[in-house]
Amino acid sequence: MTATLEREIKLRFESAEAAREAILRAGGTPLRSRRLQEDCLLDTADDDLRRQRCVLRVRIESGKSLLTFKGPVQPSFAKLREELETVVGDGTLLVRVLEQLGFYVWFRYQKYREEFALDDVLVALDETPVGTFVEIEGGDRGIAETAEALGRGPDDYLLDSYRRLYQVDCEARGVPVADMIFDDE
Repeated sequence: MTATLEREIKLRFESAEAAREAILRAGGTPLRSRRLQEDCLLDTADDDLRRQRCVLRVRIESGKSLLTFKGPVQPSFAKLREELETVVGDGTLLVRVLEQLGFYVWFRYQKYREEFALDDVLVALDETPVGTFVEIEGGDRGIAETAEALGRGPDDYLLDSYRRLYQVDCEARGVPVADMIFDDE
């Protein structure tokens, strides 16, 4: 299990190609190739986790699943929160077990992700149903320097979750908020 204080920002890009080109031009080294991630956010029947601004997530991706707990967001220039994460053998089965224990899936979302190393930060290129984003995770200085190397500054930082970005997109389009999944799935 890994326990850390996660620090991250997101940057919006016009396309995956533009984001990938910017990352590679800044010196990013490919770590993990593009793959589909399917995430389930779970909560108790009384929505206790959301009321505490916490997240319980099961992530399923090519041959690997993760169980993650994220604590409330703390004040910072980047999104800062405690993160506890562990690899699990079967994410689909884990969701079923958690449902039997009284949790329920309240939101599902998908994204295609590829990852890069750039100095001391992890850079993820995320293609989502609501656009392309680069997520930078690391220390404060590394985040700021990487964002600058990608041609962006603090005014470009997005601290919202993918759930919130999707909610804003749905509201702008006048459609109900449901799961954020690709149409072809």
